[in-house]
Amino acid sequence: MSVEGKIKDCEFYLKQIEKFNPDPHYTDYFVRAYLKSIIYVYDKIFEEASRDFGLFISGYCTMEKFEQKAFEKNDQLALKFLSWFKKNFKSQHASLYPDFIKKLIWFIKKNKQLPTIVIKICPNQIYQKDIFQSIHVGLAEGKIRSKEELKIEIKRQTPLFLEIINQKRKENNEPKVYENQVLVSSFLEIKNYDDVKILDACKIYLPILIQILEDSRDKIKILTSWIDK
Repeated sequence: MSVEGKIKDCEFYLKQIEKFNPDPHYTDYFVRAYLKSIIYVYDKIFEEASRDFGLFISGYCTMEKFEQKAFEKNDQLALKFLSWFKKNFKSQHASLYPDFIKKLIWFIKKNKQLPTIVIKICPNQIYQKDIFQSIHVGLAEGKIRSKEELKIEIKRQTPLFLEIINQKRKENNEPKVYENQVLVSSFLEIKNYDDVKILDACKIYLPILIQILEDSRDKIKILTSWIDK
């Protein structure tokens, strides 16, 4: 499949993540598919680079294979692209949400699965020091058993959540949260990222992925123009 096809897949999976949020079963399924499509796009960038720099890498191309071949051939233009890519990638992932997706990509490559998904109550507009509240909902084969049960649990937990978060907001001189400003969303049990909404991170990441792809193609074109001459 082409890179553009995989970008379309990412857009589809993102819509499904939003549609089924906060259901743990479907969130897990579509987030894993979303991440695998991202990985494919990055590998395709290096496949295109391998072809255009004349590295002739056989089989499926990854950044690691590209790097190894570039060093073996001492291809200075390919190594220059690799160095640029790593710096650009680091820069694009400097903020919380892209860094979260980068962490998930690493996690799924290593473990072949996502960390545990947790459903939490949170405000619709989040401030940096906000706290969220986990809720336990009846599941059947990993899926939310009933939307009515979910609504009942949200209603039961909301008064306590509002009391806690508004005390925190008051201490930080931030706006009060009201009942109609509360929602539920999926989160992951992952150290330092357990208060990052999966849906928000996925939404923010797609334009970044597209930008990295476009920037990489432009950089390859600039570098290989020296070869053509």
